[in-house]
Amino acid sequence: MDIRAITDTYYVAPQIDPTDLPDIAAAGIKTIICNRPDEEVPPNLQAAQLEIATHSAGLQFHVLPLTHQTMTLDVITRHMELAQHEGPVLAYCASGTRCTVAWAIGSAMQGLDIDDILASARQGGYALESMRPTLEGVSKTAGKD
Repeated sequence: MDIRAITDTYYVAPQIDPTDLPDIAAAGIKTIICNRPDEEVPPNLQAAQLEIATHSAGLQFHVLPLTHQTMTLDVITRHMELAQHEGPVLAYCASGTRCTVAWAIGSAMQGLDIDDILASARQGGYALESMRPTLEGVSKTAGKD
């Protein structure tokens, strides 16, 4: 299991397995966000199966599949709302990259400093420097620049 800290309360990971949930709960995670579409995984790793296992482990579970087509500002806003649930929060997808990108865009929408966003992503192992123009544009559009 590869859990990476992006902030003190927001973590990302590649695909999790139901057998990971006791360790995830023991690590203090309270809420899980599934950003991985079911079409990408076998039946035993689809959201419904993980939701059952997550609830059995005493954790909250939210499904918000992200793809290039669905990563809209509305969906990112919803992601950020879910990221504020009882935490710490763990979001997962195939590699953790989509979760980190959604967090970075959402953070720019909220007015966080672009350098700080990129540093947090880098600290988690995700090099998003190529997104700087997008993050700056989102920040300006949101009136936070």
